[in-house]
Amino acid sequence: MGDARASYRGTSDKFRLPRFFYTYSTLFNHWFRESAVIVTLYNLTLMNQTNYWKLLCCLGFIAFASVSCWATAESLNLLLTTWPKVLCWIVTIGFFIIASFGTKLIIDSLNQNIYMEKRGLSLTLGLFMVIIFWLCCSMPTNTHTFLYRTTVDGIVSNDISTTKGYLNEIKNNTNNKIAAKAKIDDLNKKIEIILGELKAEIESDANPGHGPKAKEILRKFAELLTVDKIEPLSYKGISVQERQKLYDAYRKKVYILRDARARDIEISMLYPNPENLKEVDVVDKNLAIMSDAIHQSKLDLNKSEDIKEVCDRLTEGYNAVNKNRDFVKFKNLEDNNAYTASKPVTKAKRLISVFDVWSDFLSGNFNGHGFIFWIVISILVDIAAFIFFDIAFKKTY
Repeated sequence: MGDARASYRGTSDKFRLPRFFYTYSTLFNHWFRESAVIVTLYNLTLMNQTNYWKLLCCLGFIAFASVSCWATAESLNLLLTTWPKVLCWIVTIGFFIIASFGTKLIIDSLNQNIYMEKRGLSLTLGLFMVIIFWLCCSMPTNTHTFLYRTTVDGIVSNDISTTKGYLNEIKNNTNNKIAAKAKIDDLNKKIEIILGELKAEIESDANPGHGPKAKEILRKFAELLTVDKIEPLSYKGISVQERQKLYDAYRKKVYILRDARARDIEISMLYPNPENLKEVDVVDKNLAIMSDAIHQSKLDLNKSEDIKEVCDRLTEGYNAVNKNRDFVKFKNLEDNNAYTASKPVTKAKRLISVFDVWSDFLSGNFNGHGFIFWIVISILVDIAAFIFFDIAFKKTY
């Protein structure tokens, strides 16, 4: 046993390494352990930084998504007045999350640095989601809300003042006095022209008296004077005196019908139906009360319930103007078409509908309201939200 130990010690002494090797080996091991700790701490710090960055992106997504969802929910609430506001928000949030996920599918499918199965299917599905839930829903409704908030006061105020102006024309009948006189003067001129044709026909030596052409002339008289028919007068001779008597008899008969037609024009244009006048007066007073309520902030045009009440009152005004259109001189063709339609739609009513607003814009009837600007703002808000969403949930494997 002792020999073995001696042998071991002898062998150990024979193959012992230099002392400095053990010293540097110890230092290396210590350095390696310290380096490992530093790398570990660095990785943990980097991980924490990454988590903070993702958290910041999540907050950015929530901020921009909130703006977008608010705008979409407001637009839906204006359009779908029977829907509770909570339901509009639920639908809006669901649509926006689907659209955000669609943009992430597009980006991931185009990223060649990550593993992904069925890239083509993911790209197609992502494009479908973005087109349906963003391009067809979120972006148009956002633009509508931004535009509505900046223009509703001016459009409603203008709609009320224009409608009240036409209602006052009906009550005061200022325009129709001139229009009725012009219409009667025009009737008289046409009557005299046709009488000249009749006189020439009766006094014609080639066809004296009441010839075939006279019947066509009498038909013109009947159409102009709004009567069914003018019966031909009988005559005996064809002498100059007899033909003059025949013409004088026709002229007397035509003048009687002319005077009756002139009275009808005056009555229809200068004296509205008493019941209609009562309705016009009530509608005009209701619009005045509503206008005061808006100016006193008792009605908030940004609330769906209040703007609906405003639209209902304006629709009553449009219908009253339409019913008495003969007593109104419209400012332009646009007003004429709007107020005399079979089912008039007010400008305020069109403004609360995202479909009507975009239809007016695409047809060139919504210029001068910054529409393009609000389209750009809507797109930028949504793109910012999509970018933050993709970074927060970026795939790295």
